[in-house]
Formats: sequence, structure tokens, C-alpha cells
Amino acid sequence: MRQERNNIFAGIDWILIFLYVVLVGFGWLNIYAASITDEDTELLSFSTKYGKQLIFICLTIPLIIIILFFNSKFYEKFASIFYLISLISLAGLFVFGKKINGATSWYNFGVIGLQPSEFVKAFTALAVAKLLSDRQYNLKLIKNQVKAFIIIFTPALLITLQPDAGSALIYLAFFFVLNREGLTLNYILFGLLIIILFISTIFFGIKVILTSVFLLITIAVAYITYRGGKRFLRFNWHKIIIVYIVSGLFIVGTGYVYDSVFKQHHRDRFEILLGIKQDNKGIGYNSYQSELTISSGSWTGKGFLKGDLTQGDFVPEQHTDYIFSTVGEEWGFLGTSTVIILFMFMLYRIIYLAETHTNKFGRIYGYGLASILFFHVIVNVGMVIGLLPTVGIPLPFFSYGGSSLWGFTILLFIFIRLDAHKNYEW
Repeated sequence: MRQERNNIFAGIDWILIFLYVVLVGFGWLNIYAASITDEDTELLSFSTKYGKQLIFICLTIPLIIIILFFNSKFYEKFASIFYLISLISLAGLFVFGKKINGATSWYNFGVIGLQPSEFVKAFTALAVAKLLSDRQYNLKLIKNQVKAFIIIFTPALLITLQPDAGSALIYLAFFFVLNREGLTLNYILFGLLIIILFISTIFFGIKVILTSVFLLITIAVAYITYRGGKRFLRFNWHKIIIVYIVSGLFIVGTGYVYDSVFKQHHRDRFEILLGIKQDNKGIGYNSYQSELTISSGSWTGKGFLKGDLTQGDFVPEQHTDYIFSTVGEEWGFLGTSTVIILFMFMLYRIIYLAETHTNKFGRIYGYGLASILFFHVIVNVGMVIGLLPTVGIPLPFFSYGGSSLWGFTILLFIFIRLDAHKNYEW
């Protein structure tokens, strides 16, 4: 048993590693297709996107070995330290960070730039697992809910201030973890209700939604009163008034924020997404070209390096956030379906392994990993096919970027290490 503990590869889940290798490898092929030019042909070179990514991939090997070198108790013991260091790295951007594309999200080290927000997700997952794994921790208590919210939303706030609202949205994924550990489903339902009211207000206007909401509440009150009699009105009328007031204030507030706080390009993105207007040559150009590119591949695709829209560089930043459109054009529906199936199988495997953990810390961290990956895949693919607005969220293991690749590698292989040691008592 002791000899197995000293072997860093003992007990690790090779299925997850296989899925990781396939996704990273296939992702690099598509980065190569999206960024190759006739002038640049070197594979291991910082002068090309695909060359740089290949170097990042090679460097994941020592990174993985380092992660696997430490036993699972190390990550549980120092989870809070990792979390605090990650917050410091985010705060340090406002002093030492480099501004790129309007956001101060990067540290610049010569030819290499690091985006700390990509690493903070893993350390936040560790911190949440550490907090919730306490035997005395009861998420039904308001004070404990507040503690969890502070851990989750502190990095999200720092990322929003960069500003990088897209990366900050990822932290909503932790609500799935909290719900699994006992948080009432009302929080998620309330969030969905807010999204529905927000989108409806934009699409139909304040007056229409106010009238509709008040009418629905009136009908509901009439029905419940009919079923419950006078007793309902005698004891719950104040709740009805509160619902009216809160709903009205939120709808009016949404209209104000949309018209007075959002910038024009934000409003344009929502209106294009909702079909209120079309702008295929302006702010909607990226999404339009992405949809055109991914749909042009039909069932089997045009073939590797034969995608004329990809090779013609019609989709801006196709090697990063829109990498999935390259898969659609060159590998077709079969290729995109395969990628989705691989991600779904990885998520299933993670959840399955998490459920077998006797250690609560490892189980909760596994839920965090699965939630983050799920959120990334849904938002990125939804963005590429035009179902969601462009928010700048990468596709895990696929999109170009060393920070993204290393961040997801750390996130995944910490879980692989925790899973390998789940039957050991240290």
C-alpha cells in the first residue's frame, strides 16, 4: 500500500486522461487549421498561434506531474491558502496588469501572458469544497449561505471590475454545487425568473411586461383565493403586495439599466440575439460569420484544412472563442457531435467518480469541476451557434491560450489526484 502511495500514477483514472488527451489534441488540430498561413510553417515557435499552443501543451506534462506529485490531503489542507493567493493575483492586476482589448486581465512576461482568472476557478472550487466539507456546516442556515456566497462572488467581483463580465459569469456554476449540498432550489428558480423577466422586458418593453406580470399575479391570487377561501387573504395579503412591488421595481429597473447603464454595443448584442434587429456587418458580424461557417460544413465537413471560410479568416478570433465553428466547417455535424459527446462523457465520468468518493471534500470538488466545465461548454457552443450573446468564454481544452489550457488542466488533474487517493487514509 505504501509503495502505491509513492507512485504518482497509482489509482488515477485513465479514462479521464484519455478524454483529456483527445480533446486537447483535437483542439490543437483546429487551432492549427484556424491560424495557419503560407508564410509560417514552424510547429514549435512563438511566432505562430498553433506553435505557441503546442509549446503550452508540451508544458502541461511537467505541470501534470507536479499536480500528481502531491497527495490529496495537500490540496485539502492548503485550499484556503491557494484561494487567498488567487485573490491577490486578481487584485494585483489593477497595479501590474496589462490592458488587452479593453480589459486589464493579463500579466505580461515577455512573449508569454498569463490570465489569472483562468486559474482562480480551480482554487475557488477548492475553497468551496473546503468550506462545505466541514461536518458541522449546514447550508440551510442563512449565515452559512452568506459565507459561501462571499467565497464565490469575491473573485467574480474582481474579475467584473477588470472588466471581464464573461469570465465572471462562470461563478454562477457554483450554485449547482451549493444546491447539491443542500441549498434550496429557490435560488436557481429565482435566477431563472430574473433572466426571463430581463429578456422579456427587453423584447416586449416595460409597459407590456408590467401589465402581463400584474395580470398573471392577479389571476393566481384569484385562483388561490377560490381554492383557499378567505383564510388566504386574511393571512397572506402582505405577501401579494410585496410580489407586486418587487416585480414592478425589477422590471422598471431593468428598463433603466438597459437604456441608461448598458452601452450601445451591449444593447446591440441583445437586440441581435433576440431578433429585434439585424447587423451582419457591424457588431453582429462575428456571430453571423460563425453561424455561416459552422453550418457550411453540412454532415461530414469539407475536410481538414479545406474550410474556405476558416482558411479565408472570415471569423475574427476563430482560434479562441469561436474555435467550435472550425470544427463545424471542416469536420461537419459528425465532428461537432463527437466533440459534444466527448465533453458529455467527461462530465458523466467526473460526476460518477465524485459520487463514489467517501471523502466529502473530493466529492464536492468533483461537483465544482463538472459544473464549471458544463457551464463553459454550454455558453461557448451556444454563443458560436447564435443561441447566446458573445461573452468571451473559451471552450475547455480546445480554445487557444496557455492560461485557459493550464487553468483547465489544473482544475481537472487536482480532481484526478483526489480521486486516485479516495480510498487511502493519510
